Amino acid sequence: MENEHLLYEKEGHLARIMLNRPEALNAFSLSMIKGWSKALQDAQNDPNIRVVVVTARGKAFCAGGDTKTMLAGKGFIAEDDQGEAWGPNALARKRSLTEFIHKVALTIDQMDKPIVCGIQGVAVGAGLDMALMCDVRVMAESAKLSAGYVKAGLVPGDGGAYYIPKLVGTAKALELLWTGDFITAAEAERIGLVNKVVADEALEEATLALAEKIAQSPPVCVQMIKRAVYSTQRTNDLRTALDMISSHMAIVTEMADHREALEAMKEKRAPKFKGI
Repeated sequence: MENEHLLYEKEGHLARIMLNRPEALNAFSLSMIKGWSKALQDAQNDPNIRVVVVTARGKAFCAGGDTKTMLAGKGFIAEDDQGEAWGPNALARKRSLTEFIHKVALTIDQMDKPIVCGIQGVAVGAGLDMALMCDVRVMAESAKLSAGYVKAGLVPGDGGAYYIPKLVGTAKALELLWTGDFITAAEAERIGLVNKVVADEALEEATLALAEKIAQSPPVCVQMIKRAVYSTQRTNDLRTALDMISSHMAIVTEMADHREALEAMKEKRAPKFKGI
C-alpha cells in the first residue's frame, strides 16, 4: 500500500501513516490522498492494530493544497501518475473533493480506533484540517498553524468549518478562518487545538509514546470510549448518551480484559490486555 508520497507501516499494535512529499512541504498529491484513505481502512480492519499514528517527513507537517498546482489553475491536488485530480468545472471540482480528500475525513469519522497526530513545521489550510481530523495532537514547540483558506480566496473545503468550532468555539473559529493568521504552538495548546506541545527534537518520541500508552489500554474499552464521546457530541442528549454507555458497560464487564485489570490491581503488576 506504500506509494511515493505516503508511507504506511505497521509495528506491534501501531499503524503509522507518514506523509512523504517533503520537497513540497507535504502538500497534497493525488497518490498521497488516495493512499491516506486506503491506509486508514486497512488499519481499521486489522484486528492487531489498536492505534493509528499520523506524522510527516521533512520540515513541515502539511501545507495543504499545492500552491504550484493552484497557480497553474489546476486546483490544489497535484497530479501524478494516478491521473487528473481536478475537474474543468464547478460540478467536477465538487466531485473531486468528495471522491478524494473528503474520503479521508469520512473514513476517519467511521473509525473507532484512536488516531494520534504529530505536527512539526507548519500545518496550513487543508493540512490543518487533516491534523484536526485526528483524535489527539502533539505539536513541536516551533511549529505554527493556520486556517489559511481565505488568503487563497477559498473556503474551508476539507472540514475546517466543522472541526475548528468543535475544538475552540464559534467566535475563535471564525477569527481563525476569517484572518488565516498563523498561531504558535503555545497558543494552539492554550485554545485547545492541540493536546500537548513538546520540544522539536522530542516530537516523534512523544507522539509514539502517547500512542503506545493508549495501545496498552484495553482496546475494546478504548474504542467504546471514543464512540461514546463522539456520539454524545452529536446527539447532545443525556438520556441517549447514558443508554448507550450502559450498554457498553454491560459488555466490557463480561470481557477478559476487565478480569485481567482487576487481577493486575490485586497482584500489583502491569496488566496484559488482549482485546477480543
